[in-house]
Amino acid sequence: MQSIKQHFQVPYSYEVFFTERLFAPENRVFADFVQNFGNPSFRKKILFVLDKGITDIQTELTAEIVRYFQAHSPADLAPEILVLPGGEVCKNDPRFYEEVIRALDEHGIDRHSFVACIGGGAFLDMAGYAAAISHRGVKFIRIPTTVLSQNDSGVGVKNSVNYLGKKNFLGTFAPPVAVFNDYSFLESLGERDWRSGIAEAVKVSLIKDISFFTWLEENADAMNQRHKSVMIEQIYRCASLHMQHIASGDPFELGSARPLDFGHWAAHKLEYLSDFKIRHGEAVAIGIALDSVYSHLMGYLTKEEVDRIHDFFQAECKKNNVEILEFFYSVHHPDICNSLSRKPAGLWVERACAKYKFDKDASVMIGDRDRDVQCANAAGVRGIQMEKNGDLLEYIKAL
Repeated sequence: MQSIKQHFQVPYSYEVFFTERLFAPENRVFADFVQNFGNPSFRKKILFVLDKGITDIQTELTAEIVRYFQAHSPADLAPEILVLPGGEVCKNDPRFYEEVIRALDEHGIDRHSFVACIGGGAFLDMAGYAAAISHRGVKFIRIPTTVLSQNDSGVGVKNSVNYLGKKNFLGTFAPPVAVFNDYSFLESLGERDWRSGIAEAVKVSLIKDISFFTWLEENADAMNQRHKSVMIEQIYRCASLHMQHIASGDPFELGSARPLDFGHWAAHKLEYLSDFKIRHGEAVAIGIALDSVYSHLMGYLTKEEVDRIHDFFQAECKKNNVEILEFFYSVHHPDICNSLSRKPAGLWVERACAKYKFDKDASVMIGDRDRDVQCANAAGVRGIQMEKNGDLLEYIKAL
């Protein structure tokens, strides 16, 4: 038998720029990058794709981009600035990435040209996927506009869309050529989006730098009160840790270890269960609370360390009028013993009702399996079984 073994390496390099008022006429950082990228003598094209959630708030953004390119002319600006819906809806409907591909084709955007995307994490995912599969990869520039996308997803190397009811089922590893974190975009964020992105900072601090987690604990009030300088430091430190991890050994996740998905296994399911009414960062926070328990049960975290993580999230929830009283979990595996603390037995529900003096007749337990209802009934509480992938918040509202 004959064989030919092939081996080569492809170096990747990109920079994350931290700035404000990116398209102000006096700010040349974007123009200088585009003009000097690759061969400066080669005249490039650039197509902008904008998240409608941003243009609805910053109504002059498209005009600012046009004026910026008229002033500096670093590349030929495509005559169409594409505006599409953002949020998870853009990843669920193939029409949106197909629209990006249509614009790429119509305006002659090739592998020597750029697609610049301005938006939140889901929008960057969708547009990045369209750029990656067009011409086997068009140069992609990310301009993230949320806390979560500036400190995590926007500085990474992945893109994706949802398919077959599964989050991120279709996607590629395709690093951007540059990322521009413009802090001025954060000023337009609502309270939920401002806060929820902090969950990714908690995640990366727990797996990479405990001193950063201590800093988050000490500065939680300042971030919650929208102190911009504190949030800027959080974003910078979080983005730096994410980038260090990506470069440390397995950037394209060829192995089985995916530590940056800490807290994400349950989070993606929760997003679907709520029909994406739960923000990604909110779901990650819940996922971290669960994964920290699993880590304790496997001997990686002490009970005190788990309580410290849970205390952080409980304190943050309470500041925003959401109170998590306690996390209940069973340490007993069903193959080892028949614990009354495991569903379908209802001991933990009885403990919760007794500890917090819940009126069982006025209490409800919601789950998506038969054993959840059996657990509730065993404790004398009304049990409701929701459809798998049903809208959890709608069930709660219906009560």
